[in-house]
Amino acid sequence: MDFTFTAEQNELRSTVTRALKREYPFEKRQAIVASAAGWSPDIWQRLVELGLTAIPFAEDAGGLGGSIVDLVAVAEIFGSHLLAEPWTASVVLAGGLLAGAADTTAATAGSGDTIGTATSGTGTSATAAARACLERIAAGESIGALAHEEGRGTPDPSLIATRAERTDGGHALTGDKRMVLHGAGADVLVVTARLDGELALFLVDPVAATATPFTTIDGRSAAHLRFDEAPATLLAAEAEPLVREALDRAIVVLSAEAVGAMGELLRRTSEYAFTREQFGVPIGTQQALGHRLADMKIAYLKARATLLHTTALAEAHRLSAGDVAVLKAQVGRLGREVGESAIQIHGGVGMTDELPVGHLHKRILAVDALFGQADHHLRVLGAAAVG
Repeated sequence: MDFTFTAEQNELRSTVTRALKREYPFEKRQAIVASAAGWSPDIWQRLVELGLTAIPFAEDAGGLGGSIVDLVAVAEIFGSHLLAEPWTASVVLAGGLLAGAADTTAATAGSGDTIGTATSGTGTSATAAARACLERIAAGESIGALAHEEGRGTPDPSLIATRAERTDGGHALTGDKRMVLHGAGADVLVVTARLDGELALFLVDPVAATATPFTTIDGRSAAHLRFDEAPATLLAAEAEPLVREALDRAIVVLSAEAVGAMGELLRRTSEYAFTREQFGVPIGTQQALGHRLADMKIAYLKARATLLHTTALAEAHRLSAGDVAVLKAQVGRLGREVGESAIQIHGGVGMTDELPVGHLHKRILAVDALFGQADHHLRVLGAAAVG
């Protein structure tokens, strides 16, 4: 399958690269990550001005009507610059599910059905709620977060244990969510929970959740969330297919971040190897290191080829769970190989906080940990092969 970015997408990538090089150098990024918020409203506003928060959403929701290819094109650049702002959490994760919920409930309402009961809202009200949130996210006025994973090492929607109960005013959620990107700072919180035995999608006021905030190893803000009969608005019932599709697309975009970090590691390590001298010659001229650099490049190219192939499948609506598992496993395994080699070639300085090398490796590891590590997805592929 042939795949290349269009001229417009390459121009977008160049524009984003120039903006981040100018306004988001590594030293400034480190200061931002160390701040109380963990991200910069000024940088966020710059992303909004470039239209990056509106890329995937329909034009009638304030978006640009872009595709997953557009998201991947941008995410790869973000990964290479270690972006800490909540673009992935808000636009890709929360926004992706809100867009799917709005489309699903609108179609259901149009068929004459309703979502839930008389006390839980209708398809029309659910669509309105999702659309309102989408418009604010697309405009950069709201920060969204998805509370889905529950610490089981897998994103499998069938294993979600958070439960929803019907109440006189709608629904109430009880359960724990782990590793919610920007979960403590979001004002739009999308939550998966089980309603009558089926997976459903809810909108919850963030103040109704008890948040335990922390910083991930790669510098992003995150939180564990606890819901104790938290009031919730039903967005979509029987939402497992919707959630699976949105998570698959999110994994593709997250993998693009990791591949971007891999590419930057390869660039920096190659530059260092032919600048750093030992015994009067660049260390990169040593055969062993030359082979190591070649292995790094092969690993990077394999990961990027897998990413582009999977992106093309997603754009053609031919993406399967197996395709996503292959991508996540490949990027996780090959990314670790590239990161470890980069640190070893740099030597002791590769472990310091003053250089981006270790931070890029941490970004790759953090992406691998989200929505199932490489080993989990390899087990998924193995089970499918023998099943």
